[in-house]
Amino acid sequence: MRSFEEIEALAADKKGGPDALRALLDEHNAPRPVAELETVGDDRWLAMFTKCVFQAGFSWKVIEQKWPGFEDAFEGFDVARLAFLPDEAFEALLKDTRIVRNGAKIKSVQHNAIFLKDLAAEHGSAARFFATYPVDDQVGLMELLKKRGSRLGGNTGQIALRFMGKESFILSGDVVNALIRENVIENDRMSKKNLAAIQAAFNDWKTTSGRPMNEISRILAFSVGTGH
Repeated sequence: MRSFEEIEALAADKKGGPDALRALLDEHNAPRPVAELETVGDDRWLAMFTKCVFQAGFSWKVIEQKWPGFEDAFEGFDVARLAFLPDEAFEALLKDTRIVRNGAKIKSVQHNAIFLKDLAAEHGSAARFFATYPVDDQVGLMELLKKRGSRLGGNTGQIALRFMGKESFILSGDVVNALIRENVIENDRMSKKNLAAIQAAFNDWKTTSGRPMNEISRILAFSVGTGH
């Protein structure tokens, strides 16, 4: 595994130099401070989980265009209300043209509302739990999202964390290819062994580079992606 400084130089070379790489990194917002992230309403976490679930395997542009309708149809993503969604409300949503009428994904909204309600009972708020969860154990958080959430495994949960402002990495195809190239992992299977190795590598690069996980994963992706 080479130093992160070398990986960053490789990414800069592919993207047209250090200034070009810096500009690409600046296009995306930095992670939110923990104290700020703690203040986000749990309804916004449910909204983001829902958006990412519906975007998975579908056109992100369509979901974005229809999103105001989602907010209306799910009445602002009130966690307490949606956790106890009655059957007749679910049936109505299946016919609601304001949203994408995918029954399994609609049902996941209720399941994730229950998940968030339980986290709030355990930690004061779901937002507090996510905000304070240790960055150096993201794979543990990914496992929790997969086990306790609905349809939040794989990249869906990772993308939701990133969009909410939680410092995090995303194991995109390019990032995984970079990890294989750096001999962090031997293949693209997300086994416990590979995930532990990935977390250790990110923790090391974060310490040595001083960069947040967001930037580390994007630089890794840029280091194997297409040139400028």
